[in-house]
Amino acid sequence: MSAAIAQGTPLPAELTGELPDSTPLLEIPTELHQRLASDGFVLLRQVVDRALALDARLEVLQRLEQVGEIKSPVQAGIATGSSRRKELEPDLGAFWRSVSQGPRLRAATHGGQMQAIMDLLLGEAAVAHDYLFLRPTVVGRSTSLHYDRPFFARGSERVYTAWLALGDVAMEEGPLMVLEGSNQFEDLLQQVGQIDYESSNSPTVQVLSDTAEFVRSRQSRLLVSPFSAGDLVVFDMHTMHGTLDNHSPTGNIRLTCDVRWQPAADPVDPRYRGDDPAGTTGAGYGELNGAKPLDEDWHNR
Repeated sequence: MSAAIAQGTPLPAELTGELPDSTPLLEIPTELHQRLASDGFVLLRQVVDRALALDARLEVLQRLEQVGEIKSPVQAGIATGSSRRKELEPDLGAFWRSVSQGPRLRAATHGGQMQAIMDLLLGEAAVAHDYLFLRPTVVGRSTSLHYDRPFFARGSERVYTAWLALGDVAMEEGPLMVLEGSNQFEDLLQQVGQIDYESSNSPTVQVLSDTAEFVRSRQSRLLVSPFSAGDLVVFDMHTMHGTLDNHSPTGNIRLTCDVRWQPAADPVDPRYRGDDPAGTTGAGYGELNGAKPLDEDWHNR
């Protein structure tokens, strides 16, 4: 595999490991449930049809091409480094909402295949949040290590994140990373249990600098892997995760998305339901990083 880079620093080999593949356990649901409970996550390969995932990817890239952010041919997913999004779409939140609600994207993220796999994983009828986190990640971007619980635990304590690859993701494009054993870091879990974010400016249990030193201090490893279109990682609210840096030498973006799922029997946080959900801060889709133009000035915002 190519070098794993986090926050601009190559990670030493002893701090990384391979994400274990739980796909064979789809035939043994009890063991699949046990692994999700013990590890805090499962990796499932090709559980969403590849053609369905690539169709969703194309739909998103075509919208980004229309605002000058993706080069032709669109399928390559190479960023232009510039954008006309603000010029053509003055309401950035409304634009991103329309992209995030594309019918082909929703067929992959909320369709029958995802419904079946989440029903199986939860062991009961599952329901997805309507609010979708679509992540087109250009070179230089990454997501710091963090827990999801503070954002999504208002409605149910049994919420899971479904992270879906909408295209092949090479190591240099900054795939998902999971911190091994982080669902057992009781000191950090106690902190996150006391936080309920109402603002994007709230304090957070988040690794904002020196990922390698943090992982070393926890005597842990970052579990990483390249992905293929249709691969899925599902993790609970107590599993620390983020993404590696996208350092694609050709300027490819990484296109993934994540959606929260939970038992249908539990109450759903109203911030994430409906045709025009309020989102975490009340700003709707405009609060998401994806609503920002994909140009060379992103780091100055």
